[in-house]
Amino acid sequence: MFIAKVLGSVVSTQKTAAMVGHRLLLIEPFILDPADPDSGRLVSNHKTLVAIDTVGAGENEYVLVVQGSSARMTPETKNLPSDCATVGIIDSIHVDRKALELH
Repeated sequence: MFIAKVLGSVVSTQKTAAMVGHRLLLIEPFILDPADPDSGRLVSNHKTLVAIDTVGAGENEYVLVVQGSSARMTPETKNLPSDCATVGIIDSIHVDRKALELH
């Protein structure tokens, strides 16, 4: 499981029948700043992924994401050809009793 920011949505009018009606999100994974892990700052890992949205996430929200076989373990995704799904919308993150700022 990892943290990502929703950049937007992906529209695909031609897709396998199993995917019809499922919303796709363009997401950007975030990690603690490796240059200064004590800062508690989240930074992009400079990758983008497409994830099936199972929680109704919106643009600029931070979400919890699962990949691989775990992405097919939700009721919404169990029969879908997917390896990436949102499973939660993040309200806050705390590290060492400090709340991280989510931008």
